[in-house]
Amino acid sequence: MAKKPIKKLRLKARAVTLERAGRLYHLLSILSAGPQTRAAIMKRLRLDVRGFYRDLKLLRSSGISVPLTKGRYRVDASLRELLPRLPFPDPGLTLGEAMQLSKGKHRAHSKLREQIARILR
Repeated sequence: MAKKPIKKLRLKARAVTLERAGRLYHLLSILSAGPQTRAAIMKRLRLDVRGFYRDLKLLRSSGISVPLTKGRYRVDASLRELLPRLPFPDPGLTLGEAMQLSKGKHRAHSKLREQIARILR
């Protein structure tokens, strides 16, 4: 009997606003520095509870594990490893895909690089 082909897990990229992409980046930056309480994260990002859980859900649906241990949220990978999984503003690319596409000398490449820089500041 023939083996079935193995399907690679491909997470669907989600379109987010530029503001939200920046906030998700900052959330990962905070968590990559060490475990944090929900209250501390919400205060630093100026989020309410609903916004916090929406962003958390989006990170998790993007394949980023954010476990809660002893009342603190954390990530188990470095920020550098997590960046390619972050959603990127329209047209629904991940940050990693956009970074790859931004390499080049055409005007479109520089425009994409500018958007990336605005997110990572």
